[in-house]
Order: sequence, then C-alpha cells, then structure tokens
Amino acid sequence: MRIDKLIKKLLLFALLVASYGTAAEQNNAAVYRQQVDKPVSAVYDSVYKSLEEARFFVVFEPDIGANLARFGDKWGEDYNRNNLSVIRSMVFCNGWYANKVSNLDPGMLGLCPLHLTLIEKEGKATVLFNRPTAIAKNSPATAVLQEIEDEVIAAIKAGLK
Repeated sequence: MRIDKLIKKLLLFALLVASYGTAAEQNNAAVYRQQVDKPVSAVYDSVYKSLEEARFFVVFEPDIGANLARFGDKWGEDYNRNNLSVIRSMVFCNGWYANKVSNLDPGMLGLCPLHLTLIEKEGKATVLFNRPTAIAKNSPATAVLQEIEDEVIAAIKAGLK
C-alpha cells in the first residue's frame, strides 16, 4: 500500500474516533482502550519502546492531530468538536506473526500492519487498539490473532505504567 493511501485511511480512522461520543467509546468491546492521567507526550515513547520490546516494530508514526489541524479553518465549528489536544498513531508489525496469519488465513492479512492511536483530552492520554479478534470471528487464524491481541495489549499496559 502506498504511504499516501495509508495516511488517508489513518486520517479517516482518526475522524471516526474523534466523532464518537464518550459513551460509545467506552461501550465498544471491539476497541481496547486504556486511559492514564498523563499527557500523550509523557507516555508515547514508553508505549513505542514497549511495542518494540514485544517484537512489534513500529514502521510509521503519523501525527494525525497535526494533519487535521490544517483543515481547522476549512471545517470551522465542525473541527475537533471533542477538543482532543493530541491524536497520534503507531503503525506496527511483527513479521513472524504476519507469516503465521498468512499461512492460516491470507484474508486476515488485511489486519497487517496493526496500529494503535493515542488521543489526549484534558491532559489525559487514552490508547485505542482495534482488537483483531473482533474481526477474525470464525477465521482459522483466530487463535494466533488472539495471541497477537494479548501481546499488544500487554505491551500497551507495560508502556503506560
């Protein structure tokens, strides 16, 4: 996938995340979320390092908030209604797991690469991660995707300590 297409997809994802109300975010079991009473700037590097230590290598780091801010004048009152001060993502992959998934169910390679998004509101950082198992129901790769999900969530938790 070309980088410009990936950026467009990530921007669309960020817009969707920003448009959901708090109740919807909290009730969506398909999205793992963890909030800490620290700004994104205080946890970003430790989450990155934790992912890499778990062998999920970060390949791209879009600053979605900065990209969206360029449209603030154009979008007017529709811009950033949730008052998020930061929206950043990490796109990451583990080649060994990608190979395992491709061997079991090539259709699940649509999950590769994985990503997480960090948002900040009122000085509190929230990490959002789409659970691969929410998409992989009835896939032959479900067990492997559960392992991936568990390891990524463990890395997020370790990075937010």
